[in-house]
Amino acid sequence: MALGGLLGARSPPPVLWVLLVTASLSRPAPSSAASFEPLQCEGPASTRDSGCHTGRHLTGSREVDFQAKSYVFSQPFHLIVSYDWLILQGPAIPLFEGDPLALRCQAWQDWPLTQVTFYRDGSALGPPGPRREFSIAAARKADSGHYHCSAVFRSPGPGRLGTASSLVVTVQELFPAPVLRAAPSAQLREGAPLTLSCQTRLPPQRSAVRLLFSFYKDGRAVRGRGVSPELQVPVAAQGHAGSYWCEAATEDGQVWKHSPKLEVRVQGPSSSVEPPTSNPAPLKSSAPGTPAAKPLGPPPPPSPLSKGAGLPSPLQAPDPHLHHQMGVLLKQMQDVRALLGHLVLELRDLSGHLKLETRKGPAKRE
Repeated sequence: MALGGLLGARSPPPVLWVLLVTASLSRPAPSSAASFEPLQCEGPASTRDSGCHTGRHLTGSREVDFQAKSYVFSQPFHLIVSYDWLILQGPAIPLFEGDPLALRCQAWQDWPLTQVTFYRDGSALGPPGPRREFSIAAARKADSGHYHCSAVFRSPGPGRLGTASSLVVTVQELFPAPVLRAAPSAQLREGAPLTLSCQTRLPPQRSAVRLLFSFYKDGRAVRGRGVSPELQVPVAAQGHAGSYWCEAATEDGQVWKHSPKLEVRVQGPSSSVEPPTSNPAPLKSSAPGTPAAKPLGPPPPPSPLSKGAGLPSPLQAPDPHLHHQMGVLLKQMQDVRALLGHLVLELRDLSGHLKLETRKGPAKRE
């Protein structure tokens, strides 16, 4: 297959590229050295079952001459035809994180330019200069936006400032942030196996990219970068408990992302000794003044408000005797309060009489 191009120009200068597909025959017919024929392709691409042939119905040996087996498609691109004096050329293939981004401010007939300035979303990316190219070594999603350039045409150009139309640049995500998963569970007992898996995915266009994975626990690396997305713990112990996270990165280190933290808990083995049940603690409340039965294990401190000596609990009713004593004390406090009130009133009256007598003076004796 061969590709050809045709360029035409008028004033104002239009730019038009036309792509022609020609088919060259390995064994051409005697009457012609080459043929321009439309090809019809069948079958999946890049397989031995695929093939292309001309649209005409052919018989005999000529049909073999026009067949092409195991064809492969190229990557498609979008062709933009512009009639401007100044254009901004960008990448023709999908752009992903970590890819280099190259932009070129191109003038009609490659006229020389000066004071070239590149913009993203209306903001200048640097001072004016002579360079027509703008590049980013490893693009990020934040580099997406609307780009354009401006420049002054030098001789033999018109010598005025020109501005290119805006070009949309989209940087796609190479892979999402990984997720760390534990199998069979993030909560397990001592002695059980544990597998931590750092899970993410690549787009079909970049399925050939190789990612490296690393694992961290409580802020420290437990395994450096490797091709395996799994971390194996054959026998878990309590020392394996902690906060884990993982990181996925490209081989060149241009793109790396880490997962959220995952808490792993390891419980000790269950006790094989069952507590004795032949002498259970008494469930009935003890009479006031009766000492409680001594429990088998170290008992909690006794509560003076507990109803039963065997099961102290804040939800049990208080001791009736203590409740009666508190009621009597409260009644006495109320009586004292009432008595104090009467004394205050009597003192107030006595104070008033004393003031009145003081004003009248001492009474005369007869």
